[in-house]
Amino acid sequence: MAKIIARSLAAFAIALLVGCSSTPSDYDETAGWSAQRIYSEAKDELAGGAFERAIQLFEKLEARYPYGRYAQQAQLDVAYAYYKSSEPASAIAACDRFIKLHPNHPNVDYAYYLKGLVYFNEDLGLVGTLANQDLSERDPKASQQAFDTFRELVTRYPESRYAEDSQQRLRYLFNSLAAHEVHVARFYFKRGAFLASANRAQSAITNYPGAPATEEALYLLGQAYDALDMKPLADDARRVLKTTFPQSTYLAGNADEDNDPWWRLW
Repeated sequence: MAKIIARSLAAFAIALLVGCSSTPSDYDETAGWSAQRIYSEAKDELAGGAFERAIQLFEKLEARYPYGRYAQQAQLDVAYAYYKSSEPASAIAACDRFIKLHPNHPNVDYAYYLKGLVYFNEDLGLVGTLANQDLSERDPKASQQAFDTFRELVTRYPESRYAEDSQQRLRYLFNSLAAHEVHVARFYFKRGAFLASANRAQSAITNYPGAPATEEALYLLGQAYDALDMKPLADDARRVLKTTFPQSTYLAGNADEDNDPWWRLW
């Protein structure tokens, strides 16, 4: 009998210890909080720069109260929190999810705008800034995705409060993508791949009319056709260059490759 009592007491003590040790890890301070309170706390954390904590609260809000305006707004705010915490893939996924679930929401234009911003800033990191790297030399995938997103925004919501800023970014990206094509055309030309150079120069002229980089694209196109012994096409390219850019330094052969590129604003 004594052994049975001793074993029972030991088992009770072990259970008590396990229960005590598990309590802190299982404790949830938000238990019993209303949707409004969780949302308010999450917004405070977001405003204070505690992005990871804000993400946790926004996601907890949606899981606990999946319906209602607080859950909808949390889906949008968590995208911004991911953006600020340097998690672009999660931010874009959250924006896409909001757009899919709430295509008629009054703030859906912001979801498009935020998605465009994520793409826009994705390749403008610290390394590129410190290296003073020409934006046109980087992988244009994110720039193209940003361009497509901002274009969709201004097309769908021309009266949006974000439309004007999106238009400015579109012009910037348009010029950047054109400059990338010319950068590739220049790369091919210097390595003797004249046909490839001509094709990329022509792509810049055709797809990005009016961009500053088309001046050099026309010059490279003429040079590439000369190298390919296609004099009529080379003459046509120079004629268009002279008509479109009558003061171009490329006409006199005085182009300076060391000039600051169009994108450098500082």
